[in-house]
Amino acid sequence: CYVDDLVEGVVRLMNTNDDVTGPINLGKPGEFTILELAEKVIELSNSKSEIIYKPLPNDDPQQRRPDISKAKEKLNWEPKVDLETGLNTTIEWIKKELAK
Repeated sequence: CYVDDLVEGVVRLMNTNDDVTGPINLGKPGEFTILELAEKVIELSNSKSEIIYKPLPNDDPQQRRPDISKAKEKLNWEPKVDLETGLNTTIEWIKKELAK
């Protein structure tokens, strides 16, 4: 989930009445693997980075797909920024920061 969407969800939650209680999942319901994410970052950034495989931690979640139905219902919220747009924005920001 792109940071702008996440902040919007948190602000909406903070501005609700006391009868709205958590937990309320905020995130991007489209699921992809960490490998797919790494490959996409390498592709979009034109990186020559190599993916290194390490053993998964014992508590590594096997599913990374939040159920945001409560956020939709109680906060009228869902993420708007798609993965590629969020990654491109982040990559450009990092490039600018590194150039300073």
